[in-house]
Amino acid sequence: MQPRIFGPYEPIRRDYTIEEYLADIAGCEVIGSVYVQANWRKDAFEEEVRYVQSVADETGFPQGITGYADFLADDVRPQLDRLRPYRSMRGVRMQLHWHDNPQYRFAAKPDLARDAMLQRNVSRLADYGWLFELQVFAEQMQGAAELAASAPKVTFVLQHAGMLEDLSAEGWARWRNGMQRLAACANVMAKLSGLGTFLHRNDAAHIATVLSDTIKMFGPSRCLFGSNFPIEKLWTSYEDLVAAYRSAIEPLGNEAARAVLHDNAARIYRLG
Repeated sequence: MQPRIFGPYEPIRRDYTIEEYLADIAGCEVIGSVYVQANWRKDAFEEEVRYVQSVADETGFPQGITGYADFLADDVRPQLDRLRPYRSMRGVRMQLHWHDNPQYRFAAKPDLARDAMLQRNVSRLADYGWLFELQVFAEQMQGAAELAASAPKVTFVLQHAGMLEDLSAEGWARWRNGMQRLAACANVMAKLSGLGTFLHRNDAAHIATVLSDTIKMFGPSRCLFGSNFPIEKLWTSYEDLVAAYRSAIEPLGNEAARAVLHDNAARIYRLG
């Protein structure tokens, strides 16, 4: 079985159905959700969105869809045009994260965010009104900031609060430095998700620190909660995950909590 960044995944190595998802969120006051592409075969990018849209049409969940497209194509627009008819489409993700550790590596090279073709294609999302889900490690954040600057009319949503994987003092410093670079780009939002990825547990103290630091840098109007389910299901329940986030954000007050847990996602993904 291929190693994954989040460790052994036998317990969730199956189809994650909408019925299971709805059971997971029961009692957690979830009123809307966004599906983020899950790495189907690249040539099945439309099939993935078509399937998720059919589920949304039948059940009402999810309300938003992030699909996949290859932004290294000579012109990404023919792919985007194929996704345009699906009413829940809100954005696109092509994962750019690269790491010295092969198990953490996804992209073909570390500096894809600086690729001129990719930058040109990402800027074309503005014509569709779609956002770009940005997934990079700390060492790639300068390039990611350059990508965001090259497409000022596109909203970028930073996945997993920048994927902090090195918890040494030096690792935290690199992460904070990179996050500050991205926070300086007004079109970059931070998704507070996947914070158990490198710990393999639901760590309330870690969530509180990352959440607090990220909100200080980006401000409460540019941060949003993400569950990263079913991955986080490897080590926690949805209820316990939400409880950890609620506890972490409580000191910031009700206004910030509502923004991060509801308003920002509703606005950015147009879930109203």
